Amino acid sequence: MDIRPCTEKQLAEILAIFNDAILNTTALYDYKTRTMETMYAWYDDKINNGYPVVGAFNDNGMLLGFATYGMFRVRPAYKYTVEHSVYVRADMRGKGIGKVLLKEIIRKAEGQNFHVMVGVIDASNEISLKLHENEGFVLTGIMKEVGYKFGQWLDAAFYQLILKTPSEPTEE
Repeated sequence: MDIRPCTEKQLAEILAIFNDAILNTTALYDYKTRTMETMYAWYDDKINNGYPVVGAFNDNGMLLGFATYGMFRVRPAYKYTVEHSVYVRADMRGKGIGKVLLKEIIRKAEGQNFHVMVGVIDASNEISLKLHENEGFVLTGIMKEVGYKFGQWLDAAFYQLILKTPSEPTEE
């Protein structure tokens, strides 16, 4: 498995992974599938703001999963905090790809001097909860019934990991 940045070439594969998650899981609290147009805007936003989009690729260059992060909230005092996402292709789950991707974006966040990574995970997604706990994320709270999908109320679990960076934070 090769871990490297995703480019616009992978947007169709990223779209397929997103849309599978939308249609078949509670990993995304979306109802409607995304389009290539929305993917180009999503990717441009990530790149223009300096946020990585990292992929795991097989030997044939096929995308197996991806991870990214972005702004947590818009207020200036949150500038050292990012919210992350990790998605793995349905047929590749359970093979350790999510763990590798999560470790890579943690490394990238530290390299960009972020201090906290936040994950918002459907509280019934035991595999993702365990993955985050195993990598040092701590449950900070559960928001009850904040989502509604597949005919049921969904609870969102908030997890955070405090990073060692930055060494000299500022209020600028």
